[in-house]
Amino acid sequence: MPFSYRRWTFHQQQQQQQRQKQNLNPLLPTAVAPSKSKLSSRKSTASSGKLPKLVAFVLSNVLTIAILFSILFFLFTLFFFLSPTSSSSSSPSSRSPPQPRSILRRTRAFKHRQSVNRTISAASFDLTTKELYDRIEFRDLDGGPWKQGWRVTYRGDEWDEERLKVFVVPHSHNDPGWRLTVEEYYDKQSRHILDTIVETLSKDSRRKFIWEEMSYLERWWRDASDSRRESFSNLVKKGQLEIVSGGWVMNDEANSHYYAIMEQMTEGNMWLNDTIGVIPKNSWSIDPFGYSPTMAYILRRMGFENMLIQRTHYELKKELAWNKNLEYVWRQIWDTEESTDIFVHMMPFYSYDVPHTCGPEPAVCCQFDFARMRGFTYEMCPWKIDPVETSPENVKGRATLLLDQYRKKSTLYRTNTLLVPLGDDFRYVTINEAETQFRNYQLLFDYINSNPSLNAEVKFGTLDDYFRVLRDEADRINYSRPGERGSNAIGGFPSLAGDFFTYSDREKDYWSGYYVSRPFFKAVDRVFESTLRATEMMMALLLGYCQRAPCEKLPMGFSYKLAAARRNLALFQHHDGVTGTAKNHVVRDYGLRMHTSLLDLQTFMSKGIEALLGVRHTHDKFDQSPSQFEPEQVRSKYDALPVHKVVMAADRAARSVIFFNSLEQTREEVVMVVVDRPNVKVFGSNWTCIPSQVSPELQHDKGNYFTGRHRLHFKVSVPAMGLQTYYISSGSSRCPSAQPATLKYFSKSNTEFSCPASYVCTEVGKTVEIKNARQRLVFDAKNGFLKSISHRNGFENVVDEGISMYSSSGSGAYLFKPIGSAKPIVESSMVILVSEGPLMQEIYSYPETVWASSPVSHSTRIYNSGENTIQEFVIEREYHVEFIGPKFDDKELVVQFQTNIDNNRTFFSDLNGFQMSRREYYDKIPLQGNYYPMPSLAFIQGSNGRRFSVHSRQSLGTASHRDGLLEIMLERRLTKDDGRGLGQGVMDNRATNVVFHILVETNISATTVSMMNPLPLSPSLLSHCVGAHLNFPMHAFIGKKSQDISVPPPLKSFSPLAAPLPCDLHVVSFKVPRPLRYTLSPSDDPRFVLVLRRLHWDTLYCHRDRSGCTNLAEDQVNLFNMFKGIEVSNIRPTSLNLLHDDTDAVGYTEQVDVQEGDVVISPREIQAYKLDIRRPQ
Repeated sequence: MPFSYRRWTFHQQQQQQQRQKQNLNPLLPTAVAPSKSKLSSRKSTASSGKLPKLVAFVLSNVLTIAILFSILFFLFTLFFFLSPTSSSSSSPSSRSPPQPRSILRRTRAFKHRQSVNRTISAASFDLTTKELYDRIEFRDLDGGPWKQGWRVTYRGDEWDEERLKVFVVPHSHNDPGWRLTVEEYYDKQSRHILDTIVETLSKDSRRKFIWEEMSYLERWWRDASDSRRESFSNLVKKGQLEIVSGGWVMNDEANSHYYAIMEQMTEGNMWLNDTIGVIPKNSWSIDPFGYSPTMAYILRRMGFENMLIQRTHYELKKELAWNKNLEYVWRQIWDTEESTDIFVHMMPFYSYDVPHTCGPEPAVCCQFDFARMRGFTYEMCPWKIDPVETSPENVKGRATLLLDQYRKKSTLYRTNTLLVPLGDDFRYVTINEAETQFRNYQLLFDYINSNPSLNAEVKFGTLDDYFRVLRDEADRINYSRPGERGSNAIGGFPSLAGDFFTYSDREKDYWSGYYVSRPFFKAVDRVFESTLRATEMMMALLLGYCQRAPCEKLPMGFSYKLAAARRNLALFQHHDGVTGTAKNHVVRDYGLRMHTSLLDLQTFMSKGIEALLGVRHTHDKFDQSPSQFEPEQVRSKYDALPVHKVVMAADRAARSVIFFNSLEQTREEVVMVVVDRPNVKVFGSNWTCIPSQVSPELQHDKGNYFTGRHRLHFKVSVPAMGLQTYYISSGSSRCPSAQPATLKYFSKSNTEFSCPASYVCTEVGKTVEIKNARQRLVFDAKNGFLKSISHRNGFENVVDEGISMYSSSGSGAYLFKPIGSAKPIVESSMVILVSEGPLMQEIYSYPETVWASSPVSHSTRIYNSGENTIQEFVIEREYHVEFIGPKFDDKELVVQFQTNIDNNRTFFSDLNGFQMSRREYYDKIPLQGNYYPMPSLAFIQGSNGRRFSVHSRQSLGTASHRDGLLEIMLERRLTKDDGRGLGQGVMDNRATNVVFHILVETNISATTVSMMNPLPLSPSLLSHCVGAHLNFPMHAFIGKKSQDISVPPPLKSFSPLAAPLPCDLHVVSFKVPRPLRYTLSPSDDPRFVLVLRRLHWDTLYCHRDRSGCTNLAEDQVNLFNMFKGIEVSNIRPTSLNLLHDDTDAVGYTEQVDVQEGDVVISPREIQAYKLDIRRPQ
């Protein structure tokens, strides 16, 4: 997203602040940065003249020296074995020596069986982002020319022994959708930029460039001539052009789920490797609004070695720059073996444009953005000093001025190797622009390089050029600080753990609004992900089990639509896509793409079911004929909520309903379908009677709360990664009809409530409650909100729920800037409806607010699904939100759970659905800075061990600004642009359903929990299962035609696994990555991919039997024996982007015994395997 759109306003504010703050004392001890003294840490060598004296001394004191060494060794050994393991920084000497690989596997596997810990192990690092936040005062003091820093100076002798090596890296940031759609940007700018790169780089081998977005490169490649393609490939091979990151997009890191991140990276990386033969190893991420360690983990496991990031809190940048820690090794907070270490370069200044990249003084740097000279279309420099053409007459002065900025910037880093990006959004569009930049810079470089007294070498470079030379310098010169642990991966730099949320670019402007912007499409994104994952799995099962020509033809014919679906999901992970920060018509484009692909995926699944269940004959053409099944939920258009298809239950006929379970364990739960009449019956696939319950379908419509249709609930059991069929019938039969729910109601106006036919309605009493075998929920009879949760074991949790609203004047798509605290909006309930039945109990409330129509209605459901089923522990909370119309302008809607848990304003939220992060409220930063992303889970926990968890079906934002409070934002409607370039507010709100699964747990060991522990806690095993069930729901399909119930149908189920997988092992994906090549692949090239994730869970909160677990992945898992009826062979471990079969290179410490098929996966790890599947001959 361009910075240029907001630069004028920012620098006008800067000038005003400069006048206001000129009399303030600086934050830092002095106004001059500390001297670099980069070579002072070199190891000194003894002079040759002193050597004879030293030898003589040693020879004459041999006995004394030996005794001293013996005593020292004894003391060291005693200290080593008695001292506790460090959990923070330690010296490099404390590292364990490397062990042989064969021993490593056994010892580590044993260690993991011994310690599936509740907290993070004793990993060691020099810095954490929490420690930085604790230390920083967040005073936003004026730093002079570098507004957010200090007046940088240098002595001048820092480069006498090691010259300054500057790599100027030309780049162009191309957003795949923001103010224009991806196609509009491509036609107007991106295709011309790629043409320009090829032409201008081909003229001079000294010129370099980097490119990031594969979505644009693939589009250009399709249009490019053979000669242009060849020229592009040659530039890459020669090192003039580097593909960095190589993802389909530069993905968001706050809202995106780790599955989607892996998919978009893999899609881009595999296309790049297949097309040009390149595998990236350097990541370039300059525009996401904050950074997650999950991304660092995924990149490392994909074979990346280095990262570059930009948008982190400006105060944090200043702190790191002051201590020369802007380059560090990012380590996962649980990693005790440094296997996740990846080197990071953080850019130090406000922006990634030219004025903020050459050095600390933007007024000077802007003079070297030659595309701002008159005659070009870009804005002039806001500091009123414009660039001028470089000439022999002015080159000395201009080069000296530029080198001064390079030197000042260099003092912020440890080494004398410096990176200077040269670009901005959609730059290098024309040949003239590119030639102007390259020509002027080359003249400046030539002058600097021809004057040895300057001790500098400056040239164009790629990211790989920079990191390669930097690593070489770090190998030659020891830049480590005393006591600094660093990393075995690269010496001389600190290790760091933590995440970089919430981002602030200036003053009190925190980018926490985009966590919630456009929540409708954030929810569609998750549905799309789960549907794509299920479709990939079904295709792999179809090709593995069927192996007949008609079966193969179906997935082959679907390959193009599958590729489109993968790419449409990948596209939406862009940092202006899933974030909800694009123009209205761009959001529509994203939505249409996802909607089209969702329909395609559902069509394939409906046909795949026929093949897996053997419904059609072998000679039938699966790919051409219509399916016999249709999805149970459909969307009429891209921005409409899904609607349940009505199962028409004809007399003496049955309609089939088939469920596909994409999870790796058998699912036993109560499901719901909509029927046209209440007197229906449910049969199993073996024609057994299935108990069921029927209740009226509800809707968000004041005065008309019933749709006239009916919800049918019944319990199903669906095998892991398999299919199961059920039948719904009406009319006479030996089975009893579904039991109608009893209805109780409160209505403020009796004229607005009419009891639906076929049901008995009574008024609610003084107590409004629902309960199942595990818990009892009590509600406020006045407003319908949850008040308390009582559990079977006796303990009670107060949950004072409420819905409130913030008012704002400066909030926009990116920023959250509330005015004061949130105000409650619910006065009372217009209607409360209680539905009670043997399988599901529900309370529905339509609240009374100051508006004629409430913006929200809400339901709470609990289930009786059976002893030790996951669903019995869950409280399902659903909010229907319609934040539409000017009455909600500049408002932000939140739900608050005020509990009796003493969490001390500390809570835990997930990062990308992959790991948890500890969040602590800081009074020194405003409320909006204490809001954090909640992609799928947040929980609070008290000192007595009680834990209140909220699982979400979509990404939202959350905070805890009072003791015992968990606040989650549901929706926002904003009229104003927040000055970050979008040029509009967020007013295209859609009706949205927000679904939470709430879980309340108590510490089973009665251990007192310290909330002062700075490390994150993990979810319980039950909590992991709850999240999986919510985010990977079963997919239901309905038979289009009824069947005669007089003849029992054959068994229709499909169960591919020999046994359910361990409960702490999750199948991230099971797919055929290249279906078009399936029949062409050589026999020694595995065609299937299985990606597994081992969960880390808190043992103090869950026995395995509470979540129905029978086994865990403590021992080896055998892939050869995973499936039944088919053979698994040719297993090869690979990287997460499927391109590196040498898994040592991506940091894995444990893998697979290829001969035996045994897999050992450490908790928290994701590992991928290539394999082949075939039916036995």
